Amino acid sequence: MKRCRHMNERNLSTPEKGISRMNKQLFLHEEITLLALRNQSGTIASGTNYQYAIGGAVLAELLLEGRVTVETNGKKKFLRLTSSRPLGDPIIDECLRKVVDARRRAQLRMWVLRFARVKKLKHKIAKQLCKRGILRSDEDKVLLVFSRKIYPEINPEPERRIMDRLRDAIFTDTDQVEPRTAVLLSLAKSTGVLKANFDKKKLKTRKDRVERITNGEVTGKATKEAIDAMKAAAMVVILYSGCIY
Repeated sequence: MKRCRHMNERNLSTPEKGISRMNKQLFLHEEITLLALRNQSGTIASGTNYQYAIGGAVLAELLLEGRVTVETNGKKKFLRLTSSRPLGDPIIDECLRKVVDARRRAQLRMWVLRFARVKKLKHKIAKQLCKRGILRSDEDKVLLVFSRKIYPEINPEPERRIMDRLRDAIFTDTDQVEPRTAVLLSLAKSTGVLKANFDKKKLKTRKDRVERITNGEVTGKATKEAIDAMKAAAMVVILYSGCIY
């Protein structure tokens, strides 16, 4: 047993080769953060369950990257570790460590909650986006007394591309929605982030379309990992369905 733990710790100290996203595709939790932040004020939009969207995004990334898989026992769905090799992202690797160190298995919804409760979650993600040159770290005053960290957007292009992906998925009838976009849409829908970015009345007219996407009906030939990630995102929908539209 000690030897097994030693192997996990060694793997977690060595990020996977070839993973370099500083100037490439954003992780799902970074995309959700950009969507949840108000561009000018740099604060989280009201009415969103932002932290749980992040928890679901991290879980989806771990599934997509083959670090964990889903085991079904009756109606219960558990998470099983398949690789402890880090991805090179501080947030994902911190959450992966939690899975490695867990003494007993837990259901998916419990892992979403655990990931969502990572200390200073928003600030850790925002700092990564600052390093990418997308956000800027600043401070302002609340009631002219209390200081708080804010993260105004300084490069709108990455978020614009995210919005274009979501807009194309929702408001066209393409039958080839990329799995990562489907996962992002599912998370944004369930936690109030989607309605913070799109007109609510227009979203209602495409409700059936959104349901088909989040159910995995228009994602083409998705891998098992992608299907599991979409199901995990859909599970967040069930947890926080009060935020839909």
